[in-house]
Amino acid sequence: MSTTMAISAAQVKELREKTGAPMMDCKHALTEAKGDLEQAIILLRKKGVSVAAKKAARVTSEGSVGYYIHAGGKIGVLVEVNCESDFVARTEDFKELVHDVAMHIAASDPKYVRKEDVTPEAFAREKDIYLAQAIASGKPANIAEKMVAGKMEKFYEEVCLLEQPFIKDQTISISQLIAAKVGKLGENIAVRRFARFKVGEVGATVAFVSSKPDEGGEASAPAAK
Repeated sequence: MSTTMAISAAQVKELREKTGAPMMDCKHALTEAKGDLEQAIILLRKKGVSVAAKKAARVTSEGSVGYYIHAGGKIGVLVEVNCESDFVARTEDFKELVHDVAMHIAASDPKYVRKEDVTPEAFAREKDIYLAQAIASGKPANIAEKMVAGKMEKFYEEVCLLEQPFIKDQTISISQLIAAKVGKLGENIAVRRFARFKVGEVGATVAFVSSKPDEGGEASAPAAK
């Protein structure tokens, strides 16, 4: 007797609409999840993150610059998102990602691209504030340190683009959104830089990272406000 659960075309279509993943990936995920849609979404996200990790060292020298204008022209964003080939850069999936990232930046106002881009000065300043607050509340030093570690993770989520919950789906972060596209398109994808301008504000939020393929990694530059 077969234990394989029959997955309907309607289920596959619904999952594809929710995730954008290829049809066969959706069918396999639903089969593994025994028809549970939410579990299948989780499985696809895990696959995307896994694929993204394997491709993370690959050079991204193509891509495009996207923009988003919000609030009647009061807020504007420019963002550069890179991929490996011009072919992928011209796909609707990639264009959609660039637009979504630009829109998210307009709404969430991140100050850095990644955790690694937070300057030592900014990190030390926030840590000192959280530590002083914990000690002032009467917590022992060892407990205060643990509390600070948790607060710093929250700090990263507030100020780093890749750590922020995606405004259109709060259950995933921007890094997971990108990972899903990597899994679907089969190429490494990375946000290189962005600038956010708001009418009436002095200066602008500018953040960027610089890739050094010859070193097999990235060197970062801090954001400025």
